[in-house]
Amino acid sequence: MHRGLRALSHPSRTLDRLRTVVLGPPSQELEQLIESRRTAGADRYDEVWEGDYHMAPIVRGAHGLLDGEMAALLRPLARRAGLYASGGFNLGEPDNYRVPDRGIHRKRSNVAWFPTAALVVEIVSPDDESWAKLPFYAAHDVDEVVIADARDQSLAWLRLDAGEYRTVERSVLLDVDVAEFATQIDWPPTDG
Repeated sequence: MHRGLRALSHPSRTLDRLRTVVLGPPSQELEQLIESRRTAGADRYDEVWEGDYHMAPIVRGAHGLLDGEMAALLRPLARRAGLYASGGFNLGEPDNYRVPDRGIHRKRSNVAWFPTAALVVEIVSPDDESWAKLPFYAAHDVDEVVIADARDQSLAWLRLDAGEYRTVERSVLLDVDVAEFATQIDWPPTDG
């Protein structure tokens, strides 16, 4: 089972930055919580980091709107490059995986656990761990990572180079200028 449970709190007025870490094996109550999240579909972005369960809060509206923008912009670029675009997926294996918001793959597959991807997209949400996933993605040979943040309307496009990600101005994979790509995004509102 999981070595521990790491949960991010649901955003609230007074507890916006609360992080909850439960050490040791999950209690029956935690197992029931995880199962109720599975049943309700609220576990879509939950991940397991080397055996530790990371419970992500439900995303806000800006996240979904930006995800839709990224899907619309990336799909034709992927097709042009002979690649396949997807929504969120499990990258890794059952006891150690991440769930990027979008992916671009070299081949179409119906597997539950993708060993790698050509490109992953992370959309930043309050208190998420997008940037902390980079070493995992590098270890799984993900060529490019895009991190989009609606709060400051920023787009970081990173390419794997000698085991580390470096910011690039042009995607080699999709043959697209990053600045030009960013101007095509209809950034969602992030207030209230």
